Amino acid sequence: MTVKLALSARNRLRISTLATALSVASCMFMATSPAVAQSVGKKPPVLVAQGQPQPAAQQGQTFEEEIIPQRYANNPDVNVFIDDMVARYDFDPAALHALFAGASYSATAVKLVTPSPSPTVKNWRVYQSRFLDPVRINAGVRFWRANQATLQRAYEEFGVPPEVIVGILGVETIYGRFMGNFRVLDALTTLSFDYPATANRGDRQATFRKNLEDYLVWTRDSQIDPTTVLGSYTGAIGIPQFLPSSIVKYAVSYDGNKQIDLRTNQADAIGSVANYLRQNGWESGRPVVWKIGSDAGSLGVAQAAADGQPEPRWPLSQLLRAGLLLNQPDVDVAAEAGTPVTVVDLPSPGRGTEFVLGLKNFYVLTRYNRSFFYALAVYQLGQRIKQQMQASDAMNAISNGNGASSSAASPSQ
Repeated sequence: MTVKLALSARNRLRISTLATALSVASCMFMATSPAVAQSVGKKPPVLVAQGQPQPAAQQGQTFEEEIIPQRYANNPDVNVFIDDMVARYDFDPAALHALFAGASYSATAVKLVTPSPSPTVKNWRVYQSRFLDPVRINAGVRFWRANQATLQRAYEEFGVPPEVIVGILGVETIYGRFMGNFRVLDALTTLSFDYPATANRGDRQATFRKNLEDYLVWTRDSQIDPTTVLGSYTGAIGIPQFLPSSIVKYAVSYDGNKQIDLRTNQADAIGSVANYLRQNGWESGRPVVWKIGSDAGSLGVAQAAADGQPEPRWPLSQLLRAGLLLNQPDVDVAAEAGTPVTVVDLPSPGRGTEFVLGLKNFYVLTRYNRSFFYALAVYQLGQRIKQQMQASDAMNAISNGNGASSSAASPSQ
């Protein structure tokens, strides 16, 4: 099916929607009455606490969203999907047909997932500056201090240091400040049945249909009206920007009330991110990256070994034998000789390409978002926040005459 973005004035609704192609947006949750939840499916609901809707925060580039209402009423592909949901999850078919009859096609979501005909030149320094900025760093310090006990508990339980969790939440939504305002039902339905004609269209549609499936089950079982949840243009939800499939698999209640709320509950966001990373292989106490030498030999080896693959596969000893030098005085090279690494290339036009070595924990960060730039920005933002906290604590200790700091930023990475 060819997706047309030029819509007639009669059929087009224009809604001011805020989003950015680099940052993922977010969601607002609104719980519905049991009667509404039961109308979507037959299974008894499991209550999940949700916050009240708040005005959508503004960030980044402003898009004029184009939607076509009632695009999916009596759609053959949607009807097959509904039959499958009824057979496997005991949904009420009439309720699902009514739900999809009210779903709209989002031309904006299609536009944002469509690759540019002129690929953007990658620029690490520009990308880095967008996320390692004073707004995120200062907000991260406040978030860490406000959630010190929860972050420490997550570190002890899951092995993920506070700075890594704080880095992710800062890059994703600035700690819940910018969580998006696309209707998740519209975004997931559009990308499930009208994904643009790209080389990976089949795989991407299958991924979004699985998320649509999990979204419908999750909202039903949580007594949430599926027409009210807002999120990113790909359907990511809440402070940590979890897709529905990740909510089902990794989200946890971390404040003791057994009710998951990623939209407003910071403890649940912290615990869910920590659980996600651990389940994807986070190694407690291990580094994320190693720096390399800036000499011509090291840069040449790194350039040759940089293959764009996130999973570590080069034994450190092999790169060292080829002439690469580590710029990590604390690393026991003999003990780490067999450690697999990946060479992370960081191009910036007008500058020489920078390189670091990514270890297993760097790979785990790319499981959250496959981009090398994203993973390193998360790591560096967390480090900057930790350093600012330690500096502030040291100054306070001197001012108070203690001579030492009892900083919350104690776990080392």
